[in-house]
Amino acid sequence: MMNSPEKCKTPELQELQEFIQSNPAPRELKRALAVKMLIEGLKPRKIQDILEVSVAFISRCKADYAWSGVQGLKLKHKGSKGYLSSSDRQQIIEWIKNQKQVELRKLEDYIEGRYDIKFKAKKSYYALLKEAGMSWKKTQKTNPKRDEALVKKKHQEICNLLAANREEIETGKLAVYLIDECHLLWGDVCGYVWGITQERLEIPITNERKRQTYYGALNYQTQQFFVREYDQGNTKNTVLFLKELIALNPWGRILIIWDGASYHKSDEIKSYLNQVNQGLKPEDFQVNCVLLAPNAPEQNPVEDIWLQAKNCLRKFWYRFNSFALTKWFFAWIIQGQFFEFPKLHKYGVFPQKLGAANA
Repeated sequence: MMNSPEKCKTPELQELQEFIQSNPAPRELKRALAVKMLIEGLKPRKIQDILEVSVAFISRCKADYAWSGVQGLKLKHKGSKGYLSSSDRQQIIEWIKNQKQVELRKLEDYIEGRYDIKFKAKKSYYALLKEAGMSWKKTQKTNPKRDEALVKKKHQEICNLLAANREEIETGKLAVYLIDECHLLWGDVCGYVWGITQERLEIPITNERKRQTYYGALNYQTQQFFVREYDQGNTKNTVLFLKELIALNPWGRILIIWDGASYHKSDEIKSYLNQVNQGLKPEDFQVNCVLLAPNAPEQNPVEDIWLQAKNCLRKFWYRFNSFALTKWFFAWIIQGQFFEFPKLHKYGVFPQKLGAANA
């Protein structure tokens, strides 16, 4: 079960309430109300009926608020002068120098809001940050055990498998889930931000090793994300999560795509699947599992969802003075969310047919 947001939502609700009472533009008001209702626990379908908006609109407002707070709900200015005067440029540099840390989007919003200018190229913002004494460094990692030939082979096998079951997927008779686990640490709120070169940015954390495990399942067709909290990643919790997915799909079969973690291949998992599929022909199994290539996390779009959520935590690091708040916010921005980015179509596109039911 998710942690109750009652103790965590007060600052957000207060901020939204103040914005709502400030008599914003009608479109801004509708966005703010959608987010406020989400925080209060209303289901997207209920909000859809109340505000007469789409679920996609609600998801977009939720994402904009998660990334930029109330500022993300405001309408953007139209038009631009296209240039900065020498005086304007110097004022921006001084503003940057007075910031402890500066996110690129924050700088973009500041310049657009104050000077009505939006640069076409990111390098224009980078030049300002560099001139103001800001720097950015991040290491890159690689896995020497990765087998590119195997990665390509497994990718093609999964594409072929889904294509062979296209009719059942599009009619909702077969639900395809990409599954992955995330082990969130309190220390994950630490990340890279723009800051004064010779000054440290510090976050008060009593125990950075505090952790919470999440199981996430992305419905490949509908692109909706389903997440649950567990004490750790193991066979017992994996079985519990599979049972939840089965309960979500009482009308049809399930295809699971995941990595080769030990608790995905254990004897207990095999025994559970044998029990679920007992008496059925292989083509009629209620639950089938397919392994991704080893050492290839980019093959699973769920990895990108975890990363997006963690990056959002790092963006608002100054808000998280407790691990309870960190966990609540992390789960809130992804649970039930509909995602859309290119990697979600890496195994093919499967539109939902009219009249089909799917989770």
